[in-house]
Amino acid sequence: MTPNPVVWFEIYVEDMNRARKFYEAVMDTRLEKLDASDADAAELDIWMFPHKENAPGCNGALVKTEGVSPGPGGTMVHFSCEDCAIEEARIARNGGEVVRSKFSIAPYGFVAIAKDTEGNTIGFYSMK
Repeated sequence: MTPNPVVWFEIYVEDMNRARKFYEAVMDTRLEKLDASDADAAELDIWMFPHKENAPGCNGALVKTEGVSPGPGGTMVHFSCEDCAIEEARIARNGGEVVRSKFSIAPYGFVAIAKDTEGNTIGFYSMK
């Protein structure tokens, strides 16, 4: 197994516009639409988070597709940030729900846990 086994993540959504608006506002970023013109991927609606080629960590996207529903109980993605309290402050006003406010995971930093507009449970991680 490679040192960083996670190479991609997908957050499944039912309403792409609502989900994009939430993530772009909470994370103060812009997502990029991926071209899914391949016949096998034509039904996919994919919006990728910003990324840097050959940088550590993995990238991922919001995905709307047949047969996969959003919601808690599956995978939880943790987003890296400078101070997770900043993202936490943006969650409720953008239609999400804070599940657990920023807490210490000493000596490894801090985490805040939320539900997005689609019902997915997500985490925000920082060292501050």
